[in-house]
Amino acid sequence: MKQTYKERQFQIQSIFEERERDWRNGAVVYQVLVDRFAPAHNLEQKKHLYQSPKVLKSWNETPKPGPFLKEIRYTAHEMEYWGGDLQSLQEKVDYIKSLGVDVLYLNPIHLSLSNHKYDASDYLQISPEYGTMAELKRLANVLHDKQMKLMLDGVFNHVGVTSELFQNAKDPSSPKHGWFDFDKKYEDGVRLWADARSLPELNLENQAVKDYIYQDKDSVIRTYLRQGIDGWRLDVAFDLGFEVLSELTKAAHEEKPGSMVVGEIWNYPETWLENIDGLMNFTFREIINRSLKGDIPASKANRMFAKIIEDAGIEGILKSWNVLDNHDVPRLRDQLPNQEDQMLAQVLQFTLPGSPNLYYGTELGMTGGDDPRNRAPMRWDLVSDDNKYLSWTKSLIEMHQERALRIGDFVPILSDSLIAFLRRTDKVEDTVIVLINISDHTVKEDILIPDSKLMNYTKFDTLLGHSQPMTYMAGVTHVELDAKSYLILKPHTKPIKSYTPYKRV
Repeated sequence: MKQTYKERQFQIQSIFEERERDWRNGAVVYQVLVDRFAPAHNLEQKKHLYQSPKVLKSWNETPKPGPFLKEIRYTAHEMEYWGGDLQSLQEKVDYIKSLGVDVLYLNPIHLSLSNHKYDASDYLQISPEYGTMAELKRLANVLHDKQMKLMLDGVFNHVGVTSELFQNAKDPSSPKHGWFDFDKKYEDGVRLWADARSLPELNLENQAVKDYIYQDKDSVIRTYLRQGIDGWRLDVAFDLGFEVLSELTKAAHEEKPGSMVVGEIWNYPETWLENIDGLMNFTFREIINRSLKGDIPASKANRMFAKIIEDAGIEGILKSWNVLDNHDVPRLRDQLPNQEDQMLAQVLQFTLPGSPNLYYGTELGMTGGDDPRNRAPMRWDLVSDDNKYLSWTKSLIEMHQERALRIGDFVPILSDSLIAFLRRTDKVEDTVIVLINISDHTVKEDILIPDSKLMNYTKFDTLLGHSQPMTYMAGVTHVELDAKSYLILKPHTKPIKSYTPYKRV
């Protein structure tokens, strides 16, 4: 029997209400390198933690590439520290909250030799330069009190060469020997991640390794969730493969229902999102950057965004992180030197489905090229009401609070010259229209906005951009956008005097 309109609407309403209850959908994520975010007050008392081969730098120094140190199998810049820790980070939570952030994501904090901690020596210990498990729990509690979440970076494809697990496993008679892929065919006698001599890969086909990482009650994944964190960002998740990601995500959900697992996955999202909550949406990033550099025309970008969302499904895309820059790629200002292009990229980051992922300092206009230059200490001297980058970022975060931008479906708008789409929910008053001119000339175009609930002669309120008169008629309207500009609109659905055609839709 065919559903009635009322039955369909009730079903649609339930979907959006469920999305709204899930903190993972459309959350604003703020990424922090603990060592580089805020200088510790007790640095003098901590200096013994930075003994050779580690080097403690001054906060105003900028990271630079260093030579490879054969004796320790690391580059010199991987040994350079700036002295930030969990306690100094906790003291800056109010700043992060003031931006409008929902989730704080920390790069790895596990015990290791390097400053970046992607080379764990012991997953179940916090690196002492950063603090203790008790301080991590305090940070989680402080964030939860402010209605924010905490996520950690999990590096479970490989460990550091100094790891006790690896050192023990080198003995062929050790029970841990099968935890790694030892073979004489490899140059170093063991399989390495990306052939980095400091990073032997774990053998994730070994059930004991799976038990240790995520299956057992006292596994790494489960232990930290019980300590108060709310989820994991998985490093090189594409290396873990579909099966491990599916099992790991299931284990995290069993331990803490509603927890988040998001993967660093540079691949096309479709199949990956069948096995994990979300991914870092580098496909969106690639389309954005190539469009702004003139390599992908706007009409093709529209089709690409629509195809990705159709294939992968909106639920996983809403939980995925829209990333423009982070610790692995140059900062936004270095990728796109033209400020207009930077702004257009960020408009897309905050209006496309997903969770905008802010890299610390980008909101202040920090610069930095390839690693390690993109990992400079936080520029607290730039925090000012006069900082145009900060004001702009806050305006984007405020706009992103719109219900449709956090949990709404994605509907392409038919346009040849603009990147254009609709975000909508079960309520027409939530609808947001996004129009972006990436070209270097003014665009005048008639476009089709395919939404049955939008009424003739609707007036539109401007959320962002320069308002303009528009006559909307039977799904079609004429727009004019200046070169490198954007226009974000909402339909005005309330009565101007007594009448509105929206009273029954």
